[in-house]
Amino acid sequence: MYVRQLQVVDFRSWEQADLTFEPGPSVLIGQNGQGKTNLIEAIGYTATLGSHRVATDAPMIRHGAARAVVRTAVVNEGRELTIELEITAGKANRARLNRGPVPRPRDVLGILRTVLFAPEDLSLVRGDPGERRRFLDDLLVLRAPRYAGVRSDYERVLKQRNALLKTAGAARRAGSKGDISTLDVWDGHLATHGGQLLAARLDLVADLTPYVVEAYAGVAGSDKTLAASIGYRSSIAAGLEPGYGKPDGERADPEAVSDALLAALAEGRSADLERGVSLIGPHRDELELNLGDAPAKGYASHGESWSFALALRLGAYELLRAEGSEPVLVLDDVFAELDRRRRARLAEVAAAAEQVLITAAVEEDVPSELAGTRFVVADGEVQRV
Repeated sequence: MYVRQLQVVDFRSWEQADLTFEPGPSVLIGQNGQGKTNLIEAIGYTATLGSHRVATDAPMIRHGAARAVVRTAVVNEGRELTIELEITAGKANRARLNRGPVPRPRDVLGILRTVLFAPEDLSLVRGDPGERRRFLDDLLVLRAPRYAGVRSDYERVLKQRNALLKTAGAARRAGSKGDISTLDVWDGHLATHGGQLLAARLDLVADLTPYVVEAYAGVAGSDKTLAASIGYRSSIAAGLEPGYGKPDGERADPEAVSDALLAALAEGRSADLERGVSLIGPHRDELELNLGDAPAKGYASHGESWSFALALRLGAYELLRAEGSEPVLVLDDVFAELDRRRRARLAEVAAAAEQVLITAAVEEDVPSELAGTRFVVADGEVQRV
């Protein structure tokens, strides 16, 4: 799989840009603020319908423009498909595939798969649990696009349930009984969608674990290095089979997980009403990152944190490759952040990729073994050299 062409109109800082790529390495060279990361972001948006830098779509529309357009030609096993995404402020986004409209933008998910490593990835280790949940869910959708719908449905139901809890909780604190007649219905919906999402996350962690462990050992590269491990801590852990989420354990049963979640919601209803928010469910879970017996967050050094962040991305890349669809590897300004050993390990993986897209401030930051097509990004233009 590789990106053959990228065209953007009114995307971020770009009024217009048109780039043609080939398989192998392509490097965008440009000083900070010239827009090279914006181009990489457009490719990532095509793959995930989201940004690795912001939580909403509005910042991706160029200031003063009404909409942004990203058009990406993707070649997979000799077949080319063109995805066009239209991002409009205040309106629903639209998508086209080979110039024909599709019912929903998420219908194009899975055509392009990317794994992106960027300086922001340090937050995977040092940030709050939401960063790690997002990492899992983004990878889950890359692996099986139908989970975009499950994820969306869960978030919609969670929002509705929280609104009901907030209203009913406030009424109870004011001395009224509060209407919770529909709470059982929302609990059922939350358990159905949440059970599917949680079961898929548990299976993903089980499958991802050996790749992350191996990647960390390769990146850290020292006999004295503590072993890395990952695990999934659920807010309904007591109701789950102990083997779920472990490489040698059984596959998670979505129906059984949904039943466990529904039971936990019933047990925790009083606390939810008191707080006016849902305290149980996949939105409260954590992807645990450990070095030896200690959590990486708070204990890992700066170098160890970088190694773990890199191991998570490389593990995701190797998992997707092993499942038969090699993703495009995207490295956004990361070589300058890595020491010689980590840089060499990343370059080794990147050199073997079908396509790797790299950004760097100066050409010297890019390892020599990644020689390939070079683009210079400056003054609102992209020139191939």
